Amino acid sequence: MRALRILLVLVVVLGGLFIAVDRVAVHFAESEAEDRVTISGGSAGSTDISIKGFPFLTQLAGSQLDRVDVSLTGMNTSAAGRTTRVSEVRAQLHDVKLGSGYRSATAARATGTALVTYEDLTAAASDGVVVEYGGNGKAKVTGTVEILGRPISRSVLSTVTRVDGHTIKVRADQVPGEGLPGVEELVRKKTDFEGDIDGLPKGLELRKIEVTEKGLEIQVTGSDVSLTG
Repeated sequence: MRALRILLVLVVVLGGLFIAVDRVAVHFAESEAEDRVTISGGSAGSTDISIKGFPFLTQLAGSQLDRVDVSLTGMNTSAAGRTTRVSEVRAQLHDVKLGSGYRSATAARATGTALVTYEDLTAAASDGVVVEYGGNGKAKVTGTVEILGRPISRSVLSTVTRVDGHTIKVRADQVPGEGLPGVEELVRKKTDFEGDIDGLPKGLELRKIEVTEKGLEIQVTGSDVSLTG
């Protein structure tokens, strides 16, 4: 009976040690991964990696992680000579395969969200254009145009759509003075624009856009998503 108690104590102690070592290994791996995340054509203010699943050491031994959560904040990307800022990207990567020497990691599939604030959109628009929330899922775009030698400021409600996996479009539903020769074209040159978001991890693409009070909340999905390397 005494031997059984000793055996149980040893099992508990060894189990506790294994858990402690496993958690330390996870923390170290997360820190290393945060330093290795790459963003094509841009940079992120901060990167946070959270490796899910237990035990971690057995996943590491098999070079396959069940799930990795990635959070990128203050991401700046450059496309067509213009910088576009994405305030936050949160993605959940599933079935992550680790490469040789753990120098690379590729997820079989990924889902997540990206937030582009109205401040970000304003910076991506033409000079002098301000983008705000217009209510009812619309963006409010205000710009100044010169008509017959006079500067005229106008605001329009605009629809935001996804052009492709990396580009968003902002286009006015209606333009004041629409139908007058040249007026619509002048206004749309200010209020209508496209923005490229090319800095997402390779394989991650824009899918669905929702215009909210905070900004554009964009669903992102992908397959064979490269986290590093």
